[in-house]
Amino acid sequence: MHEPTTIGLQIVSEPMLPYGHGEAGTLDDSADAQYPPELQWQERALCAQTDPEAFFPEKGGSTREAKRVCQSCDVRMDCLEYALANDERFGIWGGLSERERRRLKKESA
Repeated sequence: MHEPTTIGLQIVSEPMLPYGHGEAGTLDDSADAQYPPELQWQERALCAQTDPEAFFPEKGGSTREAKRVCQSCDVRMDCLEYALANDERFGIWGGLSERERRRLKKESA
């Protein structure tokens, strides 16, 4: 009989719950509990209501759909500022790809 092995996984003693979930996975509906104050803009982000794969396309994949969503998003600038401040290297943030964010950062330096 083979013993189970774990390669590349981290085992935690307590389950990790997303923002907004209290003890035992119960939903905490207070807005302040869902996101820390500096991330509350994410509650209003249109990308949270769409397919996340559009925002993280495979290399060479189209970013058109994600950028279209970003163009009409009220928190686009908050998202872009977050991505620039946290050096997000993957995905579409604030309507810009990683390459576009890198160029913007370089131009503003």
